[in-house]
Amino acid sequence: MHQLLVVTLVLVALCCLGSVDSSAYDKIVSHSRIRARNEGPNVCALQQVLGTKKYFSTCRNWYKGSICGKKAMVVYECCPGYMKLEGMRGCPAVAPIDHVYGTLELVKATTTQQYSNTSKLRQEIEGKGSFTMFAPSNASWDKLDRTARTALESNVNIELYNALHFHMVNHRLLTKDMKNDMTVSSMYNDLGLYINHYSNGIVTVNCARIIHGNQVATNGVVHVIDRVISPVVNTIKDALDVNDELSSFNAVALASDVMDKLDQPGHYTLFAPTNEAFDRLGPGYLERIMGDKAVIGALVNYHLLNSVQCSEAIMAGSVYETAEGSTIEIGCDGDSLTVNGIKMVLKKDIVTTNGVIHLIDQVLVPDSAKEVMELMGKSQSTFTDMVSELGLAAALGPKTEYTLLAPLNAAFTTEVMSTDQNLLKLILENHILKLKITLNELYNGQLLETLAGKLLRVFIYRHAVCIENTCMVRGGKEGRNGALHVMKSIIKPAEKTIYEMLIADRRFKIFLSLMETAGLTDLLKQEGSYTIFAPTDDAFDGLSKEDLALLKSDQNALRTILLYHISNGIFINGGLEGGVTNLLKTFQGNNLHVMSVNNSIHVNSVDVPDSDLMATNGVIHVVKNVLYPGDLPVGRQDLLLLLKKLIKYIQIKFVSGFSYLEIPLTFIKRTITTTHYIETVPDQTTVIRIIGESNTTKVTRVTDTKPTTTKVVVEGEPVITKVTRFINGTSSRTQVTRVIEAQPSLTQVTRVIEGQPSRTQVTRVIEGQPSRTQVTRVIEGPPSITKVTRVIGGGQPDTDERRTEGGARFTTENEPQIIEGPDFSKITTIHSNPNLIDEESERITKIIQEGGKFAAARKAPAGIRRRARLVKRHHKPRE
Repeated sequence: MHQLLVVTLVLVALCCLGSVDSSAYDKIVSHSRIRARNEGPNVCALQQVLGTKKYFSTCRNWYKGSICGKKAMVVYECCPGYMKLEGMRGCPAVAPIDHVYGTLELVKATTTQQYSNTSKLRQEIEGKGSFTMFAPSNASWDKLDRTARTALESNVNIELYNALHFHMVNHRLLTKDMKNDMTVSSMYNDLGLYINHYSNGIVTVNCARIIHGNQVATNGVVHVIDRVISPVVNTIKDALDVNDELSSFNAVALASDVMDKLDQPGHYTLFAPTNEAFDRLGPGYLERIMGDKAVIGALVNYHLLNSVQCSEAIMAGSVYETAEGSTIEIGCDGDSLTVNGIKMVLKKDIVTTNGVIHLIDQVLVPDSAKEVMELMGKSQSTFTDMVSELGLAAALGPKTEYTLLAPLNAAFTTEVMSTDQNLLKLILENHILKLKITLNELYNGQLLETLAGKLLRVFIYRHAVCIENTCMVRGGKEGRNGALHVMKSIIKPAEKTIYEMLIADRRFKIFLSLMETAGLTDLLKQEGSYTIFAPTDDAFDGLSKEDLALLKSDQNALRTILLYHISNGIFINGGLEGGVTNLLKTFQGNNLHVMSVNNSIHVNSVDVPDSDLMATNGVIHVVKNVLYPGDLPVGRQDLLLLLKKLIKYIQIKFVSGFSYLEIPLTFIKRTITTTHYIETVPDQTTVIRIIGESNTTKVTRVTDTKPTTTKVVVEGEPVITKVTRFINGTSSRTQVTRVIEAQPSLTQVTRVIEGQPSRTQVTRVIEGQPSRTQVTRVIEGPPSITKVTRVIGGGQPDTDERRTEGGARFTTENEPQIIEGPDFSKITTIHSNPNLIDEESERITKIIQEGGKFAAARKAPAGIRRRARLVKRHHKPRE
């Protein structure tokens, strides 16, 4: 028993050894020797499928007990270089060393030895030199085409001699010297021999497997191979050109620009579909794809490997990357090769100078050459059928880019299928994205727009990619016009906030009341991504009104408890790693311990009966217990008694004098409304009139091309008119306040003009003692206040006070007067009445020339000099 254990450990160590200074072939032979150690010295254990070849087997095949899916039996033979002795156990004798010719008999390659003698090669391989001979076994000569063999035998001095020379190299070459993708020159016209040394210990020469290697001779070494090999001169391109069976594939390869690559040196494997294989794709298929270079390029490259895979090297299914970028599985079923599990290889191992060709009877179409709808599998057949039945297939044409989020068939329950057809169509549209979105392009928080116009949220977790309430099944596919992601269930886009959902549900009245008391309601309403474990009213069954009042009275305690139910971020059931504890940090500061077991959630060991209720700002998981941090004590007896009524799944600690800390509500977003006033350049209209010897009137009009709309609003605010007049000499200042009726009337004129606000400036200049009246009107969005101020030069202003009949009082500086100016409240706009400029200008001129109704009163009193300096004062208007 102990010995068996030691043998097993040694065997495992050798199987796992990866850095030994020997070839893969040598390792496999060493493993075979260990497996057969109970049979005697120098015995190797081989595997053989009944009636087929024997193999030095890998660990994988050995423990599976099969080769190419067929049950294999174990046979024992002497390891290379050893032989049996009669009456002795195992293979104790070392094989005698002879020249190459004599060694051929030793390795039982007698037909090759006979042909060497017939073709006059014997003298050469018995003599001096160093040779490597790849000697075909007797069975290999028997399998050679009869016509070819007859041709060799009928011309032994040339054809047969050259054929044997092609199997030879003019120096010793052991298996450890043979590297993968190695080319050596043969002794026939230096034509190449193409060697491949695979990781499973298989060594091939022009795809012929070495079945007995490293039999050392005095003048070289002999390796027995399993077939007769022939000279190779064609590239893969040349082979396609001359093979009429491959004309369809040849045409596609030429159109795809891949053919140039197949004419260059390299190491390729091509699975070439025959013409019949293309015919099976349906009529007109070639014509449809020939116009799309990307499709035909993907199609050809999907049949091409960037390595040489001879059929003899394949003992089990292995995955290989194609030149297109995706993978295919190459395996074997007995003597037949399989591709993606299907027996399709018609002819194997057509060796070329830059690789090998296998003929197949099916066209391999990669996902990148398919339309998205063609990517759908059997597990999504219900979704496929419904897309067609509800008329959505028309929107998914070959030139339209889109992404399908296809639920599994099990997601379409009886309830879903009985939905109204219009609603069902809307559901399907929310599973179709408007753009091509591959798996690698998705990120957390991303918004994806559907065909129905909805925005779906993406959630990225450690082991899952989810969209809204459901997660993807592994194995998304990318087609030439879009992508396919398989979803576990129907996607249900969120419609309401967490607050709106809790209100509508009516099971959370107490929880919502407590949130409002704690000032946390805004957290449930505001934008964001939150996970909330919401306790139902049943969770508070044990509390009286007094208990609730006590709980509400301590705001810090209340916030501590409530915020322990809320975490930042959206965590749905499908995104939680199953079978382990997921820690979610809450706004209170402690972690929630969440587990997903058998598609259900447990939080702090409490069951979650209802989960994944999606809201626009988060997700709700329903609990029937109030949650409380297990390591947080309570410092008041009354609160301890209350919490014990609520929380029974943990033992709450009591620490006298402990008090809850205040939690800053920095996570609640406060809305601040800011109004920005932007000043723009107004439109200006300037009128200049000069009166003197000659009257020159200059009118400049700036008019926007867009029509303006004027809105006049008269309200109870007063119009304050201020007129300012500048006259050379001593200045006086007069302020006039006009009151109509007993109570002053308040008039506000607000003019709103759409577009850019206009500005009107009127300037008039009179020669002599010029007076200048400037009227500036700026019309903007908010109500405008127009002031006209008139200042008349004079001495120090006197004041006088008068009353009207209504009892109103006005004060006049210097001499009382009322100056009539133009009534600007009646002006609509310069743009709407171009003649208004002249009318108002004439009216102003008339007032100035007449000096107003109290022109005499404006003269300065005798003895008072006029001041040359202009004094400007501001007075607050009186009522």
